[in-house]
Amino acid sequence: MGKSPATRRWPSCPHSRPGSRTFKAISLSHCFFSVFVTTLPTEMNVTYITLDGHIEVERYRYVYFVFMFTGYILILSSNSTVFCLIVIHRNLHEPMYVFIAALLMNSMLFSTAVYPKLLIDFLSEKQIITYEACLFQGFLFYSLSGSEFLLLVAMSYDRYVSICKPLQYPTIMRKRRVIVFLVLSWLVPACHVAVTTVLFAHSNLCSFTLKGIFCNNSVNYLFCVPSRAIVIYGLVVLFNVSLLPIVFILFTYTMILIVACRSGRNVRKKAAQTCLPHLLVLLNYSCLLTFEMTIVRLGSDISTTVRFVMTLQIIMYNPLFNPIIYGLKVGEIYKHLKRLLCHTRGK
Repeated sequence: MGKSPATRRWPSCPHSRPGSRTFKAISLSHCFFSVFVTTLPTEMNVTYITLDGHIEVERYRYVYFVFMFTGYILILSSNSTVFCLIVIHRNLHEPMYVFIAALLMNSMLFSTAVYPKLLIDFLSEKQIITYEACLFQGFLFYSLSGSEFLLLVAMSYDRYVSICKPLQYPTIMRKRRVIVFLVLSWLVPACHVAVTTVLFAHSNLCSFTLKGIFCNNSVNYLFCVPSRAIVIYGLVVLFNVSLLPIVFILFTYTMILIVACRSGRNVRKKAAQTCLPHLLVLLNYSCLLTFEMTIVRLGSDISTTVRFVMTLQIIMYNPLFNPIIYGLKVGEIYKHLKRLLCHTRGK
C-alpha cells in the first residue's frame, strides 16, 4: 500500500500521523520557522556607508597604518602619563589640576572614538561603516568636542576665582561644585548632540558615499532632502557648546588681565603661568574647529587631498598638544614629570 501524503511530507517522523498531537506540533513549528526565515532578511537589513576620503589606500596603507598607530600610541601614553601624575600626587588634587586631568581623559576618549576604526580601514579592502555605527561615531566626535570647550570654561572660571577673588576661592570652588562642573561638561554636549543624532537616524538616505575618513556632519549631505531643521538646530548646538563658551572664556581672561595689571608682580606671574596654557589650548582647538567646519561646509568644493590633510590635523594635533602644554607649562606638573623622567633614566 502507498504512503499517505502526510506521511510522505514528514518522512523523518514515523509517528506523526495526521490528527495526532505530534503532527500538529511539528506543523506549528514548521509554520513558525517559515515565517521567521521569510522575515529575517528584512529585519537584518544593514545600511553601509562608504568612506571616500582616503587617498591611495591600496598603495600607502601600511605607511598610513604605522603613522596613525604611532600617533595613537603617543596620544594615549602622553595623556595617560600626565593624568596618572595628577591622580597619584596629593598636592595636585586641586580644582585646576582636576580639570586638566578631565581634559586629558576627554582627549583619550576623543581619539579612541576615531583611531581604531581608522586603523581598521587602512588595512581593509573597502572603507565602509554601518549607518548606525557612523551615527554613533559622529555623536562621540561632537559631544566630546563640546566637552573640550566646557572643560576649558570650567578652567577659566577656576582661574578667575583664584586670581580675582582669592579669599573666596576655598568657599566657591568646593569639591561638590567641581563635580557638578565635570558632570555638566560631559552631559550638556551629549544631550545637545543626541537630538541631532536622532534626527539623522530618522532621515532617508539617497547617497551612501561620505566624503571623509570618519563620520561627521557631512552625513547631512547623504539625505534625499537636506533638512533645514537639522541645519538650524546644528547652529544652535554650535552656539551653545562652542561660541558661547569661547565668549565666556575670553571675558574671564579679560577680567583676569585687568586685575593682574592692577596688582603686583606675583599676581601677574601667577596669572601668566596658569592662564597661558589654557589660552594656548583654546586657540589651538578653536582653529581646529574652524578647519572642521570649513571641511563640512565646503563639501565637494574642496579637494580630497586638502580634506584628508586637514582632517588628520584635527584628530592628531589637539590630543598631542594638550599633554605637552600642560606637562611643560604648568609648574607643579612639570616638577613631577621631570622627577619621573629622571627616575626612569636612572633605572
